[in-house]
Amino acid sequence: MGGTHAAAARAGITLDAGALIALDRGDKRLIALLARALAHRLKFRVPAGVVGQAWRDSRVQVALARFLRIDEVEIVALDEQLARACGELCGAAGVADVIDASVVIIARERGDHVVTGDPHDIGRLDPACPIIPI
Repeated sequence: MGGTHAAAARAGITLDAGALIALDRGDKRLIALLARALAHRLKFRVPAGVVGQAWRDSRVQVALARFLRIDEVEIVALDEQLARACGELCGAAGVADVIDASVVIIARERGDHVVTGDPHDIGRLDPACPIIPI
């Protein structure tokens, strides 16, 4: 029972690559969503692999770089334990995208909603995952 309250207390938003790409492109809807989340003091989680999927050129990705540096953003490393969990989830769901699996697992662990550009792929990994499509 205590774990449920702890998860709810730290719940926030986990972002996938589509969300970071939308931010990088200046998507007004996503920027408004992030601003509302910040106003509610929510935390953001970004799996490290997601950063790799979205990152292309630091000379032009100024908004994305700025977002990733704020205190409210946690970039979650893909360590061995998470990597194994991702592989197991991919095997169970019959998919191959380990990075999408990391998004789902991180969101599950923290009680987060997932902001995604591909709700179908996230939903295949976890039909109960709370999704905010962009």
